[in-house]
Parts: sequence; structure tokens; C-alpha cells
Amino acid sequence: MNLNPNANMLKKYFAIPALVGFIILASCSNRSRLFPGYSVTKSGIHFQLITIGDSSKPAEVGNYVTAIIAYRTITDSLFFIGVRQFQLTEPQYEGSIDECFLLLTTGDSASFYILAEPFFTKTLETSLPRFIKPGDFMRVDIKILEIKSEEDFQKEMEAFMSWINDFGDYEKVILKQYLEGQKIDVQPTESGLYIIHQIKTQRPEIAVGDTVTIHYEGRFLNGKLFDSTRKRKEPFQFVYGQKWQVIPGLEEAIGKMREGEKAMLIVPSHLAFGKQGNSNGMIPAFTSVIFELEILEVKKGLRQ
Repeated sequence: MNLNPNANMLKKYFAIPALVGFIILASCSNRSRLFPGYSVTKSGIHFQLITIGDSSKPAEVGNYVTAIIAYRTITDSLFFIGVRQFQLTEPQYEGSIDECFLLLTTGDSASFYILAEPFFTKTLETSLPRFIKPGDFMRVDIKILEIKSEEDFQKEMEAFMSWINDFGDYEKVILKQYLEGQKIDVQPTESGLYIIHQIKTQRPEIAVGDTVTIHYEGRFLNGKLFDSTRKRKEPFQFVYGQKWQVIPGLEEAIGKMREGEKAMLIVPSHLAFGKQGNSNGMIPAFTSVIFELEILEVKKGLRQ
């Protein structure tokens, strides 16, 4: 993999004390006029390193990365934050978010400004949301939790699956018992999702590119709460159709709902947190979950 000179500079920067690093950073890269305190790569990414990890080897194409990612508008309004694990691929274009990950190593955290329009249209393959204008930058904050080679990732998955495969059949039994116990006779969708509508409206259908604001509460089948936007008093807003935003079961349900509607969802693990569970270990592998979902607001995308 060929990194640009700024990336090579950053690798050296990671390996030395922060004060010396900032001196080298200031002298070896262009300073941002748009964002004071940031430097600029040749591809136009504005960056500022926040914390330095223990490793000196940056991520490479093909690595599996686990990271905390936050997206903000140019006015610093947060519109997404979450932990995601994914495999790094070659940058699709100059200045893409992929380049940001390739500048970092385990334990690093950094702030980046990238152009918003190609991020949405090329990386996420969706339309630009209404709250961002063409030509605007967006801020991306990244904290690298773990970097694994593809070989190490596959070995861990094989070892994990060697003892967990039986859990899939166990989940089916537990889910069947729950449905029978609750006398739920709603037929699942083709994917296996159960949607129990509580409030329905006649408003327009939600389409890819719409900005959707929701409240949700996530529970285990035993009723124990594991997540709630209501308790946090923070509705979740995202652009429908984006990657890395919500679990597949929620995305499917939202696509079948309208503004003002409420529903209870019973989500099998393959539409929730899968064979691995969630990243912080709170939700185990092969675990069906329940979501109480309310569509608070839908703003149609600019291209609708």
C-alpha cells in the first residue's frame, strides 16, 4: 500500500513524544486555513491527532478495524456516533474517509474534516442529507480500538465458531417459546423480522436519503433493557439507507413504517447483532432482541 507523504509523516509522529511531533507536524505539512489547529494532506483531508496509541504500525488495506466513529456537521452538530467493525478497502477517491483510517494505529484518536458530498454519494451510496449543503465539509472523529490482520481475524472467527455453532439452534427454541408465551401470531417478514404495529398513519413512505429521527428502546426477550434513546432523552437521527447506521432489523422496519408510527419489533440475531454479538459484549452472540420503535420525524431527501 502506498501512503501519501502525510501518512508517512504521521507514522513517524506516532513514535515520538507529542511535543516534538507537533513541531514536525507543523513544519512538514500544510496548515489548514479553514480549520485552525488542523493540517492538510495532499488529498485535501484536514486532520488533527488527539491522542497517540502504543503501536507504531498504522492500519493497512485488508485489516479489520474496530473503531468509535462520530459524524458532525460543519457547525459541530452530531448526527451519528457508534462503534463499528469493518474491513478496510482501497480508497475509492482522493480525500475519502478510508484514508483517515489508514493514517491511524491502535489507540489513536483523531479529528478529520472531509468533503461531505462524496462521503454520502460515493462511500455511503446515498443522497446528500438536507442538513448538509453541497460543497460543505463534515467532521469525522475516530478512535481506533483494535486493528487485526485478515489472517488473525479469520483464525479468531474459526475458533469462535467452533464452539458457538450450537447456539443458533438454541436461539430458535428460545424465540419460539417467547412467541408462543406472548401469544404473538403476527407472521414474520421474508427475512424473519416480526413487526407488531401499534400506531399507523397515512403519511408518505420513507425512502433512501430521507433524514429520519426515531426513538427506540432495546430489550432482551426477558424484558431487561439494554439501550434507550428515551432514557437518554436523545432521539437518534440518521439518513435512511446509509451504511453503519442501524442494525438490519431496524432498517427493514423503518422502511416499512411512516412518520408518526409506532411498532414493536422482534428481531432475530441475524438481523440484529449476529454471530458475534455487539462490540462491547453487552449483547451475546445469537441473541434475539426486542425494539420499541417510534418514527418521530421524516425529512425528505433533496433528491426526492
